[in-house]
Amino acid sequence: MKQTTVADQVILSGIGVHQDRPARAVIHPAEANSGITFLRTNLPGGRERLIEAKNTSVRDTQLCTVIGDDTGASIATIEHLMSALVGLGIDNALIEVDGPEVPILDGSSRLIVEAIDQVGIRTLNAPRKVIKVLKPVKVEHGNSVVELLPRDAGFRLDVEIAFESKVIGRQVYGFELDAHRYRREISSARTFGFMRDVERLWKAGLALGASLDNTIAVGEEGVVNPEGLRFPNEFVRHKLLDAIGDLALAGYAIQGHYKAFCPGHKLNAMIVDALLADRSNYAIIEPMRRTARASGELLQPQAAFAPDLN
Repeated sequence: MKQTTVADQVILSGIGVHQDRPARAVIHPAEANSGITFLRTNLPGGRERLIEAKNTSVRDTQLCTVIGDDTGASIATIEHLMSALVGLGIDNALIEVDGPEVPILDGSSRLIVEAIDQVGIRTLNAPRKVIKVLKPVKVEHGNSVVELLPRDAGFRLDVEIAFESKVIGRQVYGFELDAHRYRREISSARTFGFMRDVERLWKAGLALGASLDNTIAVGEEGVVNPEGLRFPNEFVRHKLLDAIGDLALAGYAIQGHYKAFCPGHKLNAMIVDALLADRSNYAIIEPMRRTARASGELLQPQAAFAPDLN
């Protein structure tokens, strides 16, 4: 129940999926209670800007999550990196990014998880804080619906997707957040896109770096990638991966139940905003460990004082 950070710096290099430019991110260890913060470097004039990984920093949710500040500094496609940090239970990190995007790598968070596992995770001498959902919160957009519901302990996600494409169709997946299960069941799930949308996206200046090395390409009759899928339901697993990363912008780990039908980055940002808009929706707690009389250990939430997240 202590806070954590990476034991040493982690270097991620590749290209950005949208601008097709070289991209590099370095995850640095950080002190307790510092949270996740991005350092955007290589700005015009040699400037650097710190950007907090919080909902108030979100600037765009079209195809990916973009955070930024009022000076125009921004970083795109942060969701896979954020998902890896949350999936492994990392509370604090300083992430240095030298361009407008986090590297897409293989389109999942697997390589990020493997890189973090190589250096290890360090436990810090401070209690972990989490956001406990106290009341149901719901947002809708078109036919998409996302809810956050109270839960006694832990964080569960249940996601359903439904596409007209026969290659994807309807898929449902439920997941109790756990570092071992995240590595095994979620981290390898890749982002995906439809071949019919490629020309439109390119004209809009998007997905310029997308390839079969980092994206599942969905054609009319099947998956174009020669190696096929990593899981039969890889599409819904990736939606769950994205949701974990997007919800991390609440600022702390969440204790609650996320239920979604056809979610996306926009809906995930909306549900975080809705949760934090009313202090009666949530509480900041420190889950403390105590021994039960006859059955080992229980997680006993204890109230903690913390600044308002809004």
